[in-house]
Amino acid sequence: MTKIESKIGKLKQSDEKIFAFLSDFNNFKSLIPADKVKNWKSTTDSCSFSVDGIGDAGMRIIERIPNSLIKVSSEGNTPVNFFFWIQLKMTDESNTAIRLVIEPQVNPLMLGMLKGPLQNFVDMLIDQVEKLNLP
Repeated sequence: MTKIESKIGKLKQSDEKIFAFLSDFNNFKSLIPADKVKNWKSTTDSCSFSVDGIGDAGMRIIERIPNSLIKVSSEGNTPVNFFFWIQLKMTDESNTAIRLVIEPQVNPLMLGMLKGPLQNFVDMLIDQVEKLNLP
């Protein structure tokens, strides 16, 4: 399967703070532009929402490795099944690198249509995460 990787983001925060924030879907609403996503609902472990032109989607956190990895899968009536990883690596005491990876579970024809929008999504999400100013 093809993996779509974001650029590597850099944050002036500890991996512990970033992990705590990103491992709770209730915090994700602040990362997604309101004009892109509607009907956001979330708990710590799952979320659901609507995307104009695509439809309803859902995600669930299926694995957490403290301060280094959050693994997410699609859930519910999501039009495309996928796995999504958030990888964190502390580079020094107050800086952390982050990368997002999506692995869509689609045939090659669909992948050709989805690759660009998914690449834009992970890069946009990295840009939003880099703006975080966690306490």
